[in-house]
Order: sequence, then structure tokens, then C-alpha cells
Amino acid sequence: MSDIKEEIQKRILVLDGAMGTMLQRYKFTEEDFRGERFKDYPTSLKGNNDLLSLTQPEAIAEVHRLYFEAGADIVETNTFSGTTIAMADYNMENLVYELNYESAKIAKKVANEFSKANPEKPRFVAGSIGPTNKTASLSPDVNRPEFRAITFDELRIAYKQQVEALIDGGVDVLLVETIFDTLNAKACLFAIEEVKEERLIDIPIMVSGTITDASGRTLSGQTVEAFLTSISHIPLLSVGFNCALGAEQLQPYLQRLSNETEFFTSAHPNAGLPNAFGEYDQSPKEMQQFIEDYLKDGLINIIGGCCGTNPEHIKAIAEVAKKYKPRKSPSLNPFPIGRDF
Repeated sequence: MSDIKEEIQKRILVLDGAMGTMLQRYKFTEEDFRGERFKDYPTSLKGNNDLLSLTQPEAIAEVHRLYFEAGADIVETNTFSGTTIAMADYNMENLVYELNYESAKIAKKVANEFSKANPEKPRFVAGSIGPTNKTASLSPDVNRPEFRAITFDELRIAYKQQVEALIDGGVDVLLVETIFDTLNAKACLFAIEEVKEERLIDIPIMVSGTITDASGRTLSGQTVEAFLTSISHIPLLSVGFNCALGAEQLQPYLQRLSNETEFFTSAHPNAGLPNAFGEYDQSPKEMQQFIEDYLKDGLINIIGGCCGTNPEHIKAIAEVAKKYKPRKSPSLNPFPIGRDF
């Protein structure tokens, strides 16, 4: 069976689009989220998309199938909030292992169907690891700047549980994504390295940060170059950016990233910027045109979509990605002088 490390050298790989955007189409009710198993659960469960892997697994499988049919090479597991930290909002911390394991199994089953049907185009599953809803670097209380709602060790323990379940469920790669606080990401990367060492395995890791606004920095204040330096001690498959910005706004930061790293690069931007109602209006054709600029400039090895994107966007992206060769990583001076970190 083909390895993602081999495939990424042959062509630009296409990542899927937004799971949340697709799930909104189903208009699931509170009862749908609960299913039979959780019908008497004491807290409201609507909005807990990760739970749908247990209560509506056919819908999750269908979303994966639609993205593969659109041309995706990689789909993400339905586990963006799959830590005890995020699941505490629903009092479902005890379900974290099962949620991640079952989500990975659903995605892997669909991926295997497509790989078997077309062995020339193997399909892969990325274990989606979100940033949690807490930050280790910043205080949530403006009156207590020294306060932290979570510690590095608490994050490490929570991420480790998620990582173990995703690996047990059969993911091909781990995707640490939507990183707004690099310290959170470092706790996750530490946990992954622990699991790799304990199990004597070597699973590829993708890292994807988030530039939060026109300042060109992450929420915890890092520039592109500082973010890259902070996570480059780990051997990564790829590093990139997703969310917050549309394809057009993300391009200058990808250019800087591409120039500075020997890792493969990735991007999965939003379908433009949100409108006044928080919705995304950018059409597949418009997004395709902006992404083609990345490809012409040779900036990308993995390309997909984030908020507001659907299979139509991914189909348009896959069509244009076929026409271009993947980015060749630069040969960098290991002792750069004068970088502004």
C-alpha cells in the first residue's frame, strides 16, 4: 500500500473541505444529536459535531465519501473538538477515546473503499486535532493578565489520549490544526512524540497554524517565521496555515512560509472572509482562481478548504491542482543571519 510520504512527492495532494459546513446541511435537531443512546443525557448536545460519529455515523461517512468523490486525497476525521478539555462543555470527557477511535474507523473505511476502487490514487485519513477552547499563553481575564485557564501538562495529557485513539482507529497522519496558540501546539507535539516513542512507531505529522488578522500574526502574537521556528524541532511532514483568512488574504503568508521551510507546505483557507451574518460567499470558481495563484508560484504541496468550503469547492481545487507540479522545498542555510523573529 502506498505511503503518504511517497505520494506527496509525486503530486499536489488535495485535502477535504469543512466538516461543519456539510453537517449544517443535514439540519440535525437536538434529538438527532442525542440518538437513542444519549436520549436522556442531562445536558444539551446540539452542536457537538464530534458526537455525530456515534449517533449519526452514516452522515459522517457520507461527508467523507462526497469529498473523496470531489477529488480529495485526504479527509480529516470528525474529531476537531475531540479532547477532554473541549468535551467538558458537554460533560462528555469520558467519551473522548471512543469518539476519536470511531471517527477514525469511519473515515478509514471510506478511504479504503476509494483506494481499492482506484489503487493508482490512494486515499488517506488525517486525524484532526483542534486547538481546544483554552489557551496556555494568554489570560482569559483582562483584569488578571497572569492567570492561565490551562497548563501545558493538562494539554499534553488531553492531547495524548486523543492521539492514541486516533492511531488505534487507523489514521495515516496526524493533523494539528487551526493553531492560534503555539504553546498549545507544542503540548500536542510533545504528546505525539511521547506516543511515538512508547509505541515505537513513526506516524507523519502535519501542522497548520492560523493567522488571525491583517497583522500577519497568530493570536498569541507570533509572525510566520516565529511560528515556524517554534515547531520546527519536530520532524514534520508539512507545515501550513488554515482558517481565519480566505485564499487571497493568505497568499503573502504562504509565500513567506514556503521560502523559510524545508518541510512540505499546506494550506486550507476559508471560502473568503465571512459576511455580516458570519456566512461564506466565495464561490468554488472564485476560490479556484485565488488558489491557482499559489500553484503558479509553486508554494504548495497540500491544498484544501476550511470554513465555508464544500465538495464543489474541493472539486474546483482538485481540477486546478492537477495542472501543476508540487512545490520543491528550498535548500536553506541552517544558520540564517538577520531573520526578524
